[in-house]
Amino acid sequence: MSLKNTARDYGSIAKWLHWMTAALFLAAYVSVYYRQWFTEKQTPENMTALQMHLSVGVSIAVIVALRVIWRLMNRAPDDEPGSALAHRAAHLGHLALYAVMIVAPLTGYLGTGVDTRYFFLFDIPKFESTALFQSVVVDGFGLDFKTFEKPIDFIHKDVLGARLIWLLVLGHVAAALYHHFVRRDRTLLKMTSGR
Repeated sequence: MSLKNTARDYGSIAKWLHWMTAALFLAAYVSVYYRQWFTEKQTPENMTALQMHLSVGVSIAVIVALRVIWRLMNRAPDDEPGSALAHRAAHLGHLALYAVMIVAPLTGYLGTGVDTRYFFLFDIPKFESTALFQSVVVDGFGLDFKTFEKPIDFIHKDVLGARLIWLLVLGHVAAALYHHFVRRDRTLLKMTSGR
């Protein structure tokens, strides 16, 4: 298997980045739902779950940055036979997924009210504690953190987290399964075994 993408398949690096992103998004949801459903607010267990969610979010941001760089440096495999409309829909769906993969960790970081203890190894200061927050948000827009946080949290939690990410991921999975079981083409195989 090639490290780089070919006309026929994704390379091993693209596959690793793809499946690592999927695993990290799953871990982000598990940690946040565990926190919401099974812990009491302001308990050590609740804060540990929050820190896991934040740490995974930072990891997603790093992996997605690497994915974007790798994608810009590599060709994509050729599209499977299909209509121009189907190809356009697939490309727009992928663009939407990339946008969400960038915006979700970004809004998560911008809107969090605590420092991230990255997997309990080191601290990443919250955005509110940075000079950028002071110069742009406070001095530039005249906003305090609470006012700034409200729309950011709405985007992160209510628009992306509760709805849009789920719809895009389910659509992505459904399309892959449709191509594999109904169209019987190589779309799913390109990101898995390559056979």
